[in-house]
Amino acid sequence: MSGRGVWLRARARLRRFPAALAACGDQAAAYGRCVAAAAAGPAELRRDACLQEFQALRECFARAVRLCPG
Repeated sequence: MSGRGVWLRARARLRRFPAALAACGDQAAAYGRCVAAAAAGPAELRRDACLQEFQALRECFARAVRLCPG
């Protein structure tokens, strides 16, 4: 049994990633700002601190990947 098909599908998904990231720039920036703000200072980064921003980014990626040809 060959794993070649698995790698071809994985590469195809990775090729679509830049377009998905470009389509979700606002959400990615908001998530990054949230994580940076939550990690700044003496407080430690807590789980789900930026859950709302992460979910918005995740939904945007899902939409972008469905819309990207390939």
